[in-house]
Amino acid sequence: MAISPASTTSTSLPPLTPAEREVADLLPIGASDAAARAALERVPLWFHTFSLDGGSLYTPGVARDHRYRVPVLPTDLRGRSVLDVGAFDGFYAFLAEARGADRVVAVDNEQYRGWVRSRWGVELEGGEGFQAIAELLGSQAVYRRLDAFDLDELGERFDLVLCFGILHRVENPLGLLRVLRRRLSERGEILVDTYGVTGRDLESEAVLHVPEPGEVYARDDFVYWGFTGEALARLSHHAGFGDCRVLATPIVDGHPRIIARILGA
Repeated sequence: MAISPASTTSTSLPPLTPAEREVADLLPIGASDAAARAALERVPLWFHTFSLDGGSLYTPGVARDHRYRVPVLPTDLRGRSVLDVGAFDGFYAFLAEARGADRVVAVDNEQYRGWVRSRWGVELEGGEGFQAIAELLGSQAVYRRLDAFDLDELGERFDLVLCFGILHRVENPLGLLRVLRRRLSERGEILVDTYGVTGRDLESEAVLHVPEPGEVYARDDFVYWGFTGEALARLSHHAGFGDCRVLATPIVDGHPRIIARILGA
């Protein structure tokens, strides 16, 4: 079972599900009991679920069931560089490193602190979950507090960019795609997971849905867009990308999602 520190989330979250355990177990950390419990106590709220000791002690992540992303994640990243945009606690950055990536950079502007405060009443400093896991792993992944629109400050290009749960939360999705294009190597790829649109033909209708504040998630006013696959493809082409292909259209907690692969050339 998941063991959580005394926090406002410990009683409000449902128990760890087999689905969450399945994802967390992709990255068994294997920390000692003392180190794992110290990490739990250090972080007031966890976004991602981590397997801290390799099978019995888990962080109580508020992001539920990410199994739908697993099939699109490369299993071998040797020789490749990875950028994780909007990393929060950094599960996918650490997983990329574990799968052999030569260099991993995780960025987050930490605006989630306001979201966490309004939704759960928990105060975060920002980045504490990432740092706690990095120390347990002895990770070489680099963390930067940086807005996605300022990624040019990194001054480097990446072979794989992960953009999970971000595109529908920015006011200018085309602008963000243009920034990501500049940070992608010529033959690189972006994996996008974003909010979708129900009742539309993903292949032929270029539709953007604009939800009401709080329509998608209660007490969450920061979901601005829902995309069809064709809308995402056209925005990608405007941003200078090559092919954009929808890989999956799952329904997650009753909400439509789109997972797409966008190629640099």
